[in-house]
Amino acid sequence: MHTDLRERVAGYTWHHSMDLGNGVVTPGGKSPAVCNAEAGVIFDRINLRGLTLLDVGAWNGFFSFEAKRRGASTVLATDSYCWTHPQFRGRETFDLARTALGLDVEAREIDVAQLSPDTVGEFDVVLFLGVFYHRLDAIDALTRVARLAKQVLVVETHLDLRNLNRPAMAFYPGRELADDPTNWWGPNEQCMQALLLGHGFTEVEISAHPTEDNRAVFHAWRTTTARIQPLSEAARLKPPTPPRNKWANFFR
Repeated sequence: MHTDLRERVAGYTWHHSMDLGNGVVTPGGKSPAVCNAEAGVIFDRINLRGLTLLDVGAWNGFFSFEAKRRGASTVLATDSYCWTHPQFRGRETFDLARTALGLDVEAREIDVAQLSPDTVGEFDVVLFLGVFYHRLDAIDALTRVARLAKQVLVVETHLDLRNLNRPAMAFYPGRELADDPTNWWGPNEQCMQALLLGHGFTEVEISAHPTEDNRAVFHAWRTTTARIQPLSEAARLKPPTPPRNKWANFFR
């Protein structure tokens, strides 16, 4: 049985590294350490017990499964691009992991552009992790997911233009970011914060990413009822280091 699961896992491309039990770990591009560190930043300050949660862009499902483990009453995982991609075969990997883990997580194949209270409902917690910058319609997509979050929307995203002291977003028309044509946008933290506040969230906390300087996690709160504790100063995203002026010492 374990050998069969290991062989099935080996037949797929994985993004998330997940321990499926009995020594079987999916060989994801994100290591177990990175996945677990991200989960800590995303979930540790939210009491998920009894809450409903929507995971937009779930891919292999690591964060959906982690939310269920942490006590969420209902978890709905959604995806479209990665679940239908002929190489990623994301829905197959999600179903394989869900079966192996034995977790009651719902799944629905639906694009972000079709998300609305009418199509999927509203949820206490909404995850929008690693999706924003992949959407050509990024601002509209954020509007759609924000409407679904009753308590908190968690956004994890790539950042750019961090040395600009005003809200701004870089556009990548080709393969400028990681040689990936599906990477379209690089907002700075001021831009993301302003967009989230514009959707009626009363407080936005910006956490440093546990492993990458050009990424961050945003907790946008409508109500802090489920918040275990505010973000500590040590965990906040720090301002970027100003670019070095090569002439600074010359004119001293």
